[in-house]
Amino acid sequence: MTENVFKLKKTDQKTIEKVILDENIHYMHMIFGKDDSLPTHFTNSNVYMTVLRGTLSIDLNEKGFYDYESGTILKIPVGTKMTVKNNADEVLEITVVKAPAPKN
Repeated sequence: MTENVFKLKKTDQKTIEKVILDENIHYMHMIFGKDDSLPTHFTNSNVYMTVLRGTLSIDLNEKGFYDYESGTILKIPVGTKMTVKNNADEVLEITVVKAPAPKN
């Protein structure tokens, strides 16, 4: 078999899974219930975030929260201060790709 196969969890429970962490990219899958969030942090690479379902609430560089619906892809540059949260009632599911892969 030439390819590597990865599967994403199918759940409504809070999930942060590191699907692929290699020298090329970091690919993560996250699921958040209402009011679930990530700690505020600075991006350590370029981040490509896809909203698969629900509504993403995100604050970038302390400019206030903006909401993005499913089907939206965000490109966030390295060094950006970010807070990710689910302020909505429905489950939020996102994928996060860091490219290039962070060195740390």
